[in-house]
Amino acid sequence: MSVITITKDNFQQEVLSSDKPVLLDFWASWCGPCRMVSPIVDEIAEERSDIKVGKINVDEQSELAARFRVMSIPTLVVMKNGEIVTQSVGARPKAQILAML
Repeated sequence: MSVITITKDNFQQEVLSSDKPVLLDFWASWCGPCRMVSPIVDEIAEERSDIKVGKINVDEQSELAARFRVMSIPTLVVMKNGEIVTQSVGARPKAQILAML
């Protein structure tokens, strides 16, 4: 499954109403560690059909970043049934990201 760009307009449908767990990647184009995590998140999206993967650009979606109290990026959030299950800040290797799921 490909990565979904999450915005405030599709957040309800793609994340809160999802019947699958959702991995959210909060990122920005100017963030070095985000550029390290991004290909890993893309890989996970391609490999795992049992989850949904979304990316949220904090510069374009400041409302969502504030809602999740994102202070540092990259921030990864796993949501199930509309609830935050786990959250981590900073670049992580693939194994640690998969362990969050």
